[in-house]
Amino acid sequence: MSKSIQFAKFSVLALLGMVLLAGCDKSKYIVLDPKGPVAQQELHLIIISVILCAVVIIPVLGIFVYIAIRYRDKPGNKAPYQPEWADSKVLEIIWWGIPVVIIAILGVFTAKTTLNLTKPPVTDVKPIVVQVTSMDWKWMFTYPDKKIATVNYAEIPAGVPVQFILTSDAPMNSFWIPQLGGQEYTMPGMSMGLWLQADKTGEYFGSGANFTGKGFAHMQFRVKSVSQADFNKWADGVKQTSPVLTNDGYKKLAKPSTEKELSFSSYPKGLFEDIVNKNGGKYYHHMNGMGDGSMSMSMPGMDMGK
Repeated sequence: MSKSIQFAKFSVLALLGMVLLAGCDKSKYIVLDPKGPVAQQELHLIIISVILCAVVIIPVLGIFVYIAIRYRDKPGNKAPYQPEWADSKVLEIIWWGIPVVIIAILGVFTAKTTLNLTKPPVTDVKPIVVQVTSMDWKWMFTYPDKKIATVNYAEIPAGVPVQFILTSDAPMNSFWIPQLGGQEYTMPGMSMGLWLQADKTGEYFGSGANFTGKGFAHMQFRVKSVSQADFNKWADGVKQTSPVLTNDGYKKLAKPSTEKELSFSSYPKGLFEDIVNKNGGKYYHHMNGMGDGSMSMSMPGMDMGK
């Protein structure tokens, strides 16, 4: 059996495998099991992308198999031999035109989805802000409204848009909660915004999605979505029972190490902004917590209310 025939059969089996996998229980694959409006929009974009790719891949594989069988060298094969054939305008229009159209369609859907994700998922609920700092090898969450902080876990109210503001006090990483939305980079000296929302109560897996050294595998965290009342109760409990995070405590925490889940009843004023600023950048923006998605600019020493 020739190599071309073997490859053709392998391609068919691979395609069949993808079709069979498509029928698997999606709850086993958290990227395909969205629990919020942001992840749902991104899943729609993934599905559209797969369909558009299949429009190209399936016919190409089918034609490949046909040609490999039809024109293979064997006794009695009467496939036409055309050594002088040069080109076909019709075929060129087809194999250039279809990809152009597909890329245009995919570009429109991608641009539309991307613009939608720069705004709060819903506008009739007041959002909350959670500041996220990636370190070696842990995640710190600070809640500017509650003045509390956690390490390697976060709680958020269900049905409420959350503006995660991200930075890094270590090498660049990537913040990712697959069931709530796609990843966003955390970079030293920068503050990046990411809107997410959990529709229902539950617990979701989070992880760093960028390699940052030997402790990278331990950069996992959990996000617990609870009712608004339970969220307020949890925040009050952290405020009353957890220790204070001091400047010295933060310096120790920021050293390369792995940590279990921690909670702090307070943290130094302006800690997140100082983390951004000390790495050569300026904390320059954050969402103002308004449901309309308005953005307010924040520069050190500047009062935007004046």
